[in-house]
Amino acid sequence: QVQLVESGGGLVQAGGSLRLSCAASGRTLSSYVMGWFRQAPGKEREFVAAINWSGGSTNYADSVKGRSTISRDNAKNTVYLQMNTLKPEDTAVYYCAAGNSYVSVVVGAYNYWGQGTQVTVSS
Repeated sequence: QVQLVESGGGLVQAGGSLRLSCAASGRTLSSYVMGWFRQAPGKEREFVAAINWSGGSTNYADSVKGRSTISRDNAKNTVYLQMNTLKPEDTAVYYCAAGNSYVSVVVGAYNYWGQGTQVTVSS
């Protein structure tokens, strides 16, 4: 069992930056694919970014590509999402997730989820 706790969310003006962190406990993250998803009010949870166990393979949603970077520090059992040039449409609750298979954009491919951290971008 893996417990995931996100942090780093907050209120930021458009054009600003945030770095989200996802700390794991219970088991080491090194064998898991890690993903970030987000969910805005009234919308379905959507894929943001994912990274394989070694960090050598990443994938991004088109909406954040070029503005965001996912990374991981397996020694610290932590995954990060650096988000730059934030836009009001980035406002959502951001969730990190751990999966056992491959780098996937699908919610169902991930087995463990955190509780989420709110990101609000003002215009």
